Amino acid sequence: MPLQDTRKMVLETPLGKDELLLQQMTVREELGRPYEISIIALSEDHNHELNKLLGESITVHFETFGGNTRYFNGLVSRFAHLSSSSSFARYEIIARPWLWFLTRNSDCRIFQEKSIPDIIKEVFRDRGFSDFDDRLKATYRTWEYCVQYRETDFNFVSRLMEQEGIYYYFEHAKNTHTMVLSDSYSAHKTVTDYDEVPYFPHVQNQSRERDHVYDWHVAHQVQPGKYAIDEFDFKKPTSDLLVKKETARDHAMSGFEIFDYPGEYVEKGDGNHYVKVRNEELHAQYERAEGAGNARGLAAGALFSLTQYPRDDENKEYLVTAATHRLVSDDYEAGGKGAEDPYDIDFAVMDSKQPFRPERITPKPMVQGPQTAVVVGKSGEEIWCDEFGRVKVQFHWDRHGKADENSSCWVRVAQIWAGVKWGAMHVPRMGQEVIVDFLEGDPDQPIITGRVYNGDNMPPYALPANQTQSGIKSRSSKDGGTDNFNEIYFEDKKGEEEMYIHAEKDQNTVVENDQTELVQRNKMVRVDNDRTESIGRDRSLHVERDKKEKVDRDKTIDVGKDHSEGIRGNMSISVAKNLTETVALNYSENVGVAMELTVGAQMLHTVGGNLSESVGVSMDTSVGKDVSLDIGKNAKTEIGEDATTDIGKNSKENIGENRTVTVKKNSSLKAKKIELTADDQISLKTGSAELVMKKNGDITLKGKKLTIKGSGNVIIKGSNVKVN
Repeated sequence: MPLQDTRKMVLETPLGKDELLLQQMTVREELGRPYEISIIALSEDHNHELNKLLGESITVHFETFGGNTRYFNGLVSRFAHLSSSSSFARYEIIARPWLWFLTRNSDCRIFQEKSIPDIIKEVFRDRGFSDFDDRLKATYRTWEYCVQYRETDFNFVSRLMEQEGIYYYFEHAKNTHTMVLSDSYSAHKTVTDYDEVPYFPHVQNQSRERDHVYDWHVAHQVQPGKYAIDEFDFKKPTSDLLVKKETARDHAMSGFEIFDYPGEYVEKGDGNHYVKVRNEELHAQYERAEGAGNARGLAAGALFSLTQYPRDDENKEYLVTAATHRLVSDDYEAGGKGAEDPYDIDFAVMDSKQPFRPERITPKPMVQGPQTAVVVGKSGEEIWCDEFGRVKVQFHWDRHGKADENSSCWVRVAQIWAGVKWGAMHVPRMGQEVIVDFLEGDPDQPIITGRVYNGDNMPPYALPANQTQSGIKSRSSKDGGTDNFNEIYFEDKKGEEEMYIHAEKDQNTVVENDQTELVQRNKMVRVDNDRTESIGRDRSLHVERDKKEKVDRDKTIDVGKDHSEGIRGNMSISVAKNLTETVALNYSENVGVAMELTVGAQMLHTVGGNLSESVGVSMDTSVGKDVSLDIGKNAKTEIGEDATTDIGKNSKENIGENRTVTVKKNSSLKAKKIELTADDQISLKTGSAELVMKKNGDITLKGKKLTIKGSGNVIIKGSNVKVN
């Protein structure tokens, strides 16, 4: 069996030593891209099982300048039988890094409150890979919400790294390879014995004493000199988030600008990072050189300095951005061994002082239209929202979510109106199905645009039986049942039209100007408890027919100023018990014709000041029994014409002090018997005539002429009668 022990290029596989012999190999590698190892191998076994090598690690190693060993390691992604001859079977092996196998896994997954490097490494570890070296130097922001949506793990991490300006390359060792995460010059180093590589032009059939570059060409190309991006933050809607970056180049037509929106940031500091990365992405293409040679130590990600090139400005340090390695072994069938194994490399480089950034070639998936999701929140709650009315949702595609307050970011909810402290607000509740759209189709920017019923959440009105009904019906929270709700609904069935309003507890109406209510038929108001009305100014009530009020207990009317009632017909007041009227000042009653007051028992009038009664025609007072008049001070009666007092039985007057009766004309007193009694004196006087009777018995009769006439005798008796 031919052996590789004498060869400088050796292929090692799990099939066993020398089971596969390296004939030729091509390796293509590039910064920020997975490499590919393509091998043509020979074997004396024509019957290798093709699936035995899939996913297995293989290594090719060979000697470099200075006697060191160079390795290329990968995991087999393709193993093919190409052909067979009498001596050997030819096989093809395609090997790639472990990163490539992430193209074989796709998912829908949500990451929250993590940086991009943390998300990337979490994806790697979740797929069982840990062969990576984090050499990142920049500080990366925390993403509130980042979605892997219907894309492979590889595409997901690739687009995230491209967005942040992160790239990678691979370092190879025996039976292993390591992914190096990079974002700056410090992540790179030179290769032993290849920190400087000379330029020797190619000369036919002439060998050089060391590995070198024999072909070199460089190019500059126009790039936009400016980059600008902008963004909008709904929390700070007037905030200026526009950021710019300029790289001056001393050539014509260098001042063009690339503007992009949205920038996917809400802090200007993060925007400055992104605009810097985007600008560096463009200018990484400004100066590129390509070369060829046999420098076996060069690799993507390595630093080296070119020397001895005729153009002095090209002799400087470079970063290898891409390389294609080609190795060809001796022809085993020819029996040769130990000969120099041909090796050549084509490569691309850039000035190491210019930061490298990967081109954004991995598309971000777009959500092709609206989706639905279920509103979720904290266990034990019915409504879970923030100060903006945003809610959390569980997407149907999210098999990792727990349907809780961590299932998504806070998602904004479209309302029919949204002003400054005015508008409409309906917060979706946990368990409801909502329609979710995505700004610009971006899965990282969900927004709720509607709500829908489903088999668990049925409409409030049975359909299609109530298809003419529409409205809004809420549910009391927390722990409200089917009987706990506020509602406004409309019945549009012809002939049964109705607008219905139901308040589960309180209903408050505020009208800051006028309110007009027109009821064209009947209106009924029922208040099961108290009712209070407060009117700041006037109230007018017009009842075209009858008005009836019934108060089962007390009624109190408090009028701050005047009270006036006008009744065009009759007025009847019936009081089952007592009636009390209190007038602080004056009381006036005006009766156009007759007035009748009937008191079934007693009647008491108490007047604190004066009492005046004015009767336009006659006044008739009839008292069925007694009349008692008690006057605290004076009493005065003025009668314009005649006065008649008719007393059916007795009349009695009690006067505390004096009594004076003045009759301007005649006075007549007629009685069956008249008795005058005075405690001190009785005097009768008219003109110069006078009769005085004193309590001691003296009687004095004075007059100018005294005549005594009697139809009978005139008798004068006394103890002493004197006649002068």
